[in-house]
Amino acid sequence: MDNTANDPKHSAAQPTRLHVLLVAQRPDYASTVRSFLHDARRASFALEWLPSLRSGMERLDRPGVDVVLMDLYLPDGGGLEGFAELRSHAPLIPIIVLSEQDDESLALETVHAGAQDYLVKGLINGPLLTRAILYSIERKKIETDLMRTQQKYRKIFENTVEGIFQTTVDGHYLDANLALARIYGYASVEELMLSLTDIARDLYVEAGRRDEFISLMEKNDVVSGFESKIRRKDGVVIWISENVRAVRDSKKKVMFYEGTVEDITERKKAELNVRNSEALYHSLVETLPQNIFRKNLQEQFSFANSRFCETLGKPIEEILGKTDFDFFPPDLARQYQKDDQDIMRSGRSFETIEEHQPPHGEKIYVNVVKTPLYDASGQIIGLQGIFWDITRRRRAEEALKKANYDLAVSQREISEKNEEMREDLRMARDIQQAILPQVYPVFPRSASPEDSLVQFVHRYIPTGAVGGDFFDFIGLSDTKAGVFICDVMGHGVRAALVTAIIRALVEELTRLPVTPGEVLELINRDIRSILKQSSSPLYTTAFYMVFDLERKEIHYANAGHPKPFHVQRSRGELVALESDQKKNSPALGLFPQPSYPTTVRPFEAGDMFVLFTDGVYDVEHNGDMLDSDWLRQQVLQRTDLSPATMCDEVLAEMRRIHGEGELTDDVCLVTAQISPALES
Repeated sequence: MDNTANDPKHSAAQPTRLHVLLVAQRPDYASTVRSFLHDARRASFALEWLPSLRSGMERLDRPGVDVVLMDLYLPDGGGLEGFAELRSHAPLIPIIVLSEQDDESLALETVHAGAQDYLVKGLINGPLLTRAILYSIERKKIETDLMRTQQKYRKIFENTVEGIFQTTVDGHYLDANLALARIYGYASVEELMLSLTDIARDLYVEAGRRDEFISLMEKNDVVSGFESKIRRKDGVVIWISENVRAVRDSKKKVMFYEGTVEDITERKKAELNVRNSEALYHSLVETLPQNIFRKNLQEQFSFANSRFCETLGKPIEEILGKTDFDFFPPDLARQYQKDDQDIMRSGRSFETIEEHQPPHGEKIYVNVVKTPLYDASGQIIGLQGIFWDITRRRRAEEALKKANYDLAVSQREISEKNEEMREDLRMARDIQQAILPQVYPVFPRSASPEDSLVQFVHRYIPTGAVGGDFFDFIGLSDTKAGVFICDVMGHGVRAALVTAIIRALVEELTRLPVTPGEVLELINRDIRSILKQSSSPLYTTAFYMVFDLERKEIHYANAGHPKPFHVQRSRGELVALESDQKKNSPALGLFPQPSYPTTVRPFEAGDMFVLFTDGVYDVEHNGDMLDSDWLRQQVLQRTDLSPATMCDEVLAEMRRIHGEGELTDDVCLVTAQISPALES
């Protein structure tokens, strides 16, 4: 091995210092490469030489190598097969192939196989080698970033609840996600694409609807909120809304359309119900003796009954679209609108006695009741007012006293409610901390904590008063231990409430003789039943694992949760716990009957398992967010430490990167270590 870093000739600081691993049979070639890199100006290099493919692969198991120079012909694995083995062993490290042959076809084949460059030994010089190394590192970084971006896009594409598609102009599907297939009633994307070969004929209910869509696309290149009736596979007619854009080539020719589809059937039904309700409402309010009106968010009148029109002395056509300033003195108009803004901001009804000045009459006092108006989604879209004349019954002074009194009472109640809410949050935090494991189970149950065959460690940091992460350690028997971890969407009281529900379900369901996958299915069923009345959806990622100490196996299932790590100390390896199906199952609470397969893996004495929520790496660093690969490297660098020390150092590094201030997500890090005594 050659360590240029210890050579005094190379101790001067350089703009960039890169570690180069040379895998070549002849040691004298290391001196040649070193001489090429000696006078490089754009970077300084530490050269490390190893003589075989196997030794090179073993070195790449440790961090610190920036680029590999590989001789294409090695004694224990030459040629493209050896290169492919090395690249598969270290896929994130750029590799430059060195060869005696000036063979363009071989060079192309090598680059196509994944090499960053192909250099002929007899044609290499210092500047050429320096440039090749720097370019290869940069290209590999770009390639890696692109791959991660594509993986992230595909994950979003496959898991979003909206339908996503690409179609040709003439109505053939080029691509679609599973959500679109389900909206249209198909079991898979493949079935959808085979069945719907002519969108205009096979999908739209109304003849000519596809032609209208094409016409809009040709005119605008974009269609937003294009609503249509379509026929599902089972013949049921539903409503959809499409948001689509045209994708053109460099010559401005349309290559395809791409966009999203949302099932708006329920919304359409609601709109019909609203229209029917509006008709009934109008028929009622026209017969009432009170003045009734509506305003939109811009303070414009959007409705007035006959009595209100009579009060203003105007026909309905001259009232709609106008504001209070068109009919009342400025002072009164300002007061009316101030009251309106308070109602639309707070969402509370309002009742008062106020002055009213008809355009051509004397000032009167009226009893006014104003209430906010909501749309189908629960958003405030304006207000409704009703008032009647109470001049003879009440005087302005009495009305003012009542208003002041009501205001004082409201302020006192708000203050009391705020203090009550703060006390509730403090209590909720104490309760949530209490439901987390306080004592770790031991195996067998007669063992002391120090002699337990499975030893647990955890670190938990909520972001607010209460958090949305939860974990538990479950003693199932003397030879079986369970570990459960979950992350509820969002933070605060709502998330904490769901964790409490899940905690109760876990305690109940893990007692049943079922697999981890069946436990997740039962939790999904129960939590959907409990939360089905909630006005906004909540979903939870979860992972459940059972240790079988007698068989030395783990049984686990995953519901959309970050994949835990299995640290295999005897091999010096760390692997993510994948499902046998090689695909992710959905989070809990999203779908009625999802499948959560159970996977079985062996383990050995001394192995460690690391479970976590995404809050551990939900931190921005140099403009990018950390990811599970960062956490993997942090754990790999500390596998020789105790689990507690490893957890503390990883979280300290995360805190160092994050800097001061509150974390943006709850943090949960859990380890389970198999005692070496299990071998005996």
